[in-house]
Amino acid sequence: MKKKILIYSSGGGLGDSIQLFPLILSLQNHFKDSDIFYLGAHDNHYLGKLKEYRVKIPTFETGLKYFGFRIWHYLYAKKTIKKIDIHKFDLIIDLQSKLRNTLILKKIPHKDFYSSTFNFFFCSKKNDYLFHNDINKMTLDNLGKFLGKKVETINYELNQISLKYHQEASRLLPKNHYIGFSITQGNIYRKKNWPIDNFILLAQKLKERNKIPVFFIEKDKIDLIKDIKSKIPEALFPELDSNLSCPALVTALASRLEKTISIDNGVMHMIGLSRTPMIVLFGPTNPDKFAPKIDNIKILDSKKIYSSKDITKITTNDILEFI
Repeated sequence: MKKKILIYSSGGGLGDSIQLFPLILSLQNHFKDSDIFYLGAHDNHYLGKLKEYRVKIPTFETGLKYFGFRIWHYLYAKKTIKKIDIHKFDLIIDLQSKLRNTLILKKIPHKDFYSSTFNFFFCSKKNDYLFHNDINKMTLDNLGKFLGKKVETINYELNQISLKYHQEASRLLPKNHYIGFSITQGNIYRKKNWPIDNFILLAQKLKERNKIPVFFIEKDKIDLIKDIKSKIPEALFPELDSNLSCPALVTALASRLEKTISIDNGVMHMIGLSRTPMIVLFGPTNPDKFAPKIDNIKILDSKKIYSSKDITKITTNDILEFI
């Protein structure tokens, strides 16, 4: 009988899901003969908005919305899951560290349980586990200790994206010397935006250096797009000219860029998959935790440069030094 493994994540954004690509691929490779399921507190983006990346992992349906975030889930989790045709998981992997969520997750019947919560207190096997901000490396390293066998890291490769997206990217960006810009944030609860006027000034200065500004902006932000076009007529918005618009296309387009400048957002992670050189601006959030794990990346963190969480302290000259 195949073993059954459950991966739980409480992150709800596209960027949170993209960050877990290497972890999911590594676990699927390690547990080739097992059935692996995904339980998220939010939508399973791997089968939804991110499906064109072809990182597939089936959802484990509990019938409980925002699983782990409601204290009453503790009372209903086990009863609800008993109705499902999976009586017990061989292993549950908890990818978050909120005590409430972990206590609720443990109500799902299981044999072994891995979690970093409360300094790995809830792990069913005790060991000298180490905690650090790279969730993929931390989890894979610690699971190696947990399982008594190293788990090989499998990174996401661009050839997993369908050829049609690469062909579309070549059509939309056929030349060289493109500089990408990702300027809008998805999470409204933390001020991660750098001033639009700064981005426009930076793009204008780069245009003077014979670079072509390429902006990745949602199609519904009509006024913002018009404002940028009025000040930088040469700027490109490639997603506006394609019927294939989706996160996988953003990654394929990013592979055509000379460099990208981005704030901490979901598009940053889409671009990061291309391993294109990046300059990323951070303010209130932690770059050690959220920045793409690629070799050619320069992080400008206002906390380190200006001892402030205010991202607007970063100047255009700070960025130009690295271009």
